[in-house]
Amino acid sequence: MLVGRKYVTHLSPEQEAQAEGFGDACRWVWNAALEQRREANRWWKRYGEAWIHPYPGFAVQARQLSGVRAEADWLRAAPSHVLQQTLRDLDRACREHGTNAVRWRSKHRWNPSFRFPDPAQITVEKVNRRWGRVKLPKLGWIRFRRTRDLGGAVRNVTVSYRSGKWYVTFCVDDGLPQAQPNGKPDVGVDRGVVVAAATSQGRLHDRAFTTAKEEERLVRLQRAKARQVKGSANWHRTKARIARIHARRARRRADFNAKLAEHLTRHHGTVVLEELRVADMARSAKGAVEQPGKRVRQKAGLNRAILAKGWGDLARRCEYKARVHGSRLVRVNPAYTSQECNRCGEVDAKSRESQAVFACVSCGHTEHADVHAAKNVLQRGRTAGS
Repeated sequence: MLVGRKYVTHLSPEQEAQAEGFGDACRWVWNAALEQRREANRWWKRYGEAWIHPYPGFAVQARQLSGVRAEADWLRAAPSHVLQQTLRDLDRACREHGTNAVRWRSKHRWNPSFRFPDPAQITVEKVNRRWGRVKLPKLGWIRFRRTRDLGGAVRNVTVSYRSGKWYVTFCVDDGLPQAQPNGKPDVGVDRGVVVAAATSQGRLHDRAFTTAKEEERLVRLQRAKARQVKGSANWHRTKARIARIHARRARRRADFNAKLAEHLTRHHGTVVLEELRVADMARSAKGAVEQPGKRVRQKAGLNRAILAKGWGDLARRCEYKARVHGSRLVRVNPAYTSQECNRCGEVDAKSRESQAVFACVSCGHTEHADVHAAKNVLQRGRTAGS
């Protein structure tokens, strides 16, 4: 199976400048190719079959990229196969999501990232117990903090930047087949904003991703940033400090979700989750179809709470870990899982007395609301799997 191995890397000042240049080149190629595809779509809608020019797919754009690189020194500074990989990524995104749904890569919102796809041009060496190094085209040897072994053959390498740190990520083929079903008991999981995950066995999994002091410091920095001149040196310095707090919170959330996914898939044969469309649930109330612009501040608070728990990240990690531990991931319809009584089947919004208590108005059954919802999720998963 293909697995990822991500490490903190230490670049020299010259290598940092090179990596930033590679990232800028990839961003420019992405935006230029996306604009070309969107323009072609507009002309195709206008003229239909009378439009005789070939559609700018990957093959066409790769040939055009060679001509552009011959005239631009700053593009030639980046490895050609790195830029071609950007075109491949764009082609895949357009095929999966549609050209008009693919986003631009903004200079101020996009973190530099580029991939070396050819393993023949990649050399990895172990320096000692704590350090390793990898040789990449035009970047040369770069050191990385070797926190664990690669555990397989390297397929490609991605260099990325986030919140003041550079990372190197190896896509590795570990040579292991997908695990056979483990035959362990099933579990239903209800994801929430107060408790991150509740299981049908009655366990509540949650943790705080920032401390109280960090929250206070984040508020102070955000207020200071609002008073500073946008684009000034102080503004950029404050922005970097805010980004470091967000990055620390994201790492803690990823660690929590990774450990929870490991526990769920290792000890259960089937993990049942609700099929939640997190992007739609976290959409702003300003553009709502029903009553647009109503209760915008309240909806914004709910959106932050949803995104802070990392619902989508947990599902993605469970899907990966299920292949490793011989488990199975099932997604079910989330409608009324918090309002339906799993004893009598009555559906009534009044049964949800509060966020933490479920009390059926029909049969009187009382239980922790999140655990009760997790049991409903498990029951639907068994029905779907039968």
